[in-house]
Amino acid sequence: MTRFSVVVPAHRVQGYLRACLESVLTQSFGDLELVVVDDASPDACAAIAAEYAERDPRAQLVRVPAQAGPGPARNIGADRATGDHLLFLDGDDLLLPGALAAIDAALTAAGDPDVLLCAHDRVDWWDKVRPGGDDLTGDPLAVTPAAWNRVVRRAFWHERRLAFSDGAYEDVVPALRAVLDAGERLAVLDRPCVRWRERRAGSFARSPGRTHFAVVTRHEELLAAATPEERARLLPHTAAHLLAVLEDPGRITEGDRRDFFREASRLHRTHAPGGTAPATPEGRALATGSYAAYEGVRKAETRRLRLTRQLARQKKKLRARAMRAAYRADLRRALDPHLAVYGAYWNRGVSCNPAAIHAKARELAPHIRGVWVVSSRNKHRVPPGVEYVIEGSRRYWQAMATATYLINNSSFPGGFTKRPGQVYLQTHHGTPLKTMGLDQRRYPAGTHGISFQKVLDHTDQWDLSLSANPHSTEIWERVYPSAAYRPLEAGYPRNDVYFSAGPEEVARVRAQLGVDDGRTVLLYAPTHRDYQKGFLPRLDLRRFAERLGPSYVVLVRAHYFYGADAGLEEHPQLVDVTGHPRVEELCLAADALVTDYSSLMFDYACLDRPIVTYAPDWQAYRLARGTYFDLLSGRPGETPGAVATGEDELAGLFRLGGWDTPETTALRAAFRERFCPYDDGKAAERVVRRLFLGTGGPQPAGRTS
Repeated sequence: MTRFSVVVPAHRVQGYLRACLESVLTQSFGDLELVVVDDASPDACAAIAAEYAERDPRAQLVRVPAQAGPGPARNIGADRATGDHLLFLDGDDLLLPGALAAIDAALTAAGDPDVLLCAHDRVDWWDKVRPGGDDLTGDPLAVTPAAWNRVVRRAFWHERRLAFSDGAYEDVVPALRAVLDAGERLAVLDRPCVRWRERRAGSFARSPGRTHFAVVTRHEELLAAATPEERARLLPHTAAHLLAVLEDPGRITEGDRRDFFREASRLHRTHAPGGTAPATPEGRALATGSYAAYEGVRKAETRRLRLTRQLARQKKKLRARAMRAAYRADLRRALDPHLAVYGAYWNRGVSCNPAAIHAKARELAPHIRGVWVVSSRNKHRVPPGVEYVIEGSRRYWQAMATATYLINNSSFPGGFTKRPGQVYLQTHHGTPLKTMGLDQRRYPAGTHGISFQKVLDHTDQWDLSLSANPHSTEIWERVYPSAAYRPLEAGYPRNDVYFSAGPEEVARVRAQLGVDDGRTVLLYAPTHRDYQKGFLPRLDLRRFAERLGPSYVVLVRAHYFYGADAGLEEHPQLVDVTGHPRVEELCLAADALVTDYSSLMFDYACLDRPIVTYAPDWQAYRLARGTYFDLLSGRPGETPGAVATGEDELAGLFRLGGWDTPETTALRAAFRERFCPYDDGKAAERVVRRLFLGTGGPQPAGRTS
């Protein structure tokens, strides 16, 4: 029997339905059937569903001759389903990658319970993703009573005669009834499995009117059929749900508020057990039927929030004014010749080139006191024994006013005033493949409101611009034009470790990652795309790993823009290393790098190990962001090794040996010659001697002057 039946009702969602169906049929866990119920939709929903049913035997289309509504449409789908478990997904929502595998693992671990509640997130029409807001650690009745955030055992669904109502809020009764009937046979999966779409137009949730009074009717149906014990348990959640609907202007208009409150209050008083005492002022107003009391609470809360915000704004202004005054005073103090301030990746912690320079300075220039700038939410990333200040704090401004040396791979926060005598080293954090600086003006989709005047103002503060190779020197000079700085062609300090680490270090890192000896380790590290929200790899990682076989392990490193993890499903050949503090260690552990357009390829080339370019969206990336050369051209000095543009092709490279051949070795050699000429393990020493000690240090191998 099929493990999962995913039921999708479809009515007027033609703009979203393809993405919904793709999200189901491309799940790494493939033991499923997809039942699409066309609810007499007047648009192309039926044609879209038929197209998927024709090309994938797991999908089927059920047509309803006259519109029945989402509740009856789901019931029709549930009757057609044959899987062990039912999932109901709206036609404009998405099943997140790896969701079914995670659900299967959670069900198995819990002994196949009757109901599994799942977390969700939400996305608006600007593609901004936010948490769903449910707390799955408390009473399961408090979880949003929806069809799409729970998985129900199909036999249980039919045994309990569960069904969706006819009309609006059709999922309230079966969603809450299933929780009550499941009792102890209920489990939770606190992992987002569904992405609920907030639509700007055409969405019931954004169509205010008296249709939303149906939520009272649905709860009345549920409470009327419940036992006294069940009613006592349900009532606080009923009140919370009704008050939430009342407070939503997208559902209840100002003119309908009093009538909705009256209906909700009548329901509460009818079914409330004797001696019920609601915990909140709003709940007490609902229980007594006093709309005046409710409005008083609402207005008082509005005033309180307004006053709180006003006080917070005033406090922030006063603090900023005091900080500016103190900073102006500090600017008149003498510079500290022994103080250096470091920053990396917009205050995310101690890393990259600044970290390598800081470490080498402690060795060669111990008289220099290094202080790091970090944000308050990233202070836990600072290693023990490393001094730091919190961005925007009094100590931060003191350090910025008096430090002689400033070292960063991005920029310092807050808009500081660079003083005469201060030396600012901009280390950058990668070799440019994609357009940077002023060149980005030709690709506005990726600028996200960048002020290029501020970019130039920041550039005018630099004294030295670190270059990893002549290509970078050339690009930086054009895209960050300023007479204020000079290039420092020294190589990347963060790459020194590739020349000093031996087999023992590699073995140590692999052991830390839990990788057994004798296995081939691939590091999969795709870059950020300006036109994509969240980590959505163009590769089914589970399927890829299984096609490679058990002798391979894939380390998955999502871009730091996407958070601390990649949201991977459990698999013995996949290791999520997104949160690992040092990407250099991951490179040491890997036998080969698989990436798309990440600047990590230029660093990894120092190791002289295979680099495989996986670029399924190369044309889209070039058009959206622009690039300085054709990574897929196959020309020496442009392509670092084997190339794949599809998942089958990528798997074939490793299964048939095409990832490491004499031809790819020759390409890699030319790539290293162009992009790694200064890297020799002594870049940090050169920078420290130049910056802090006034000497040049050892000459990089690729330079003659």
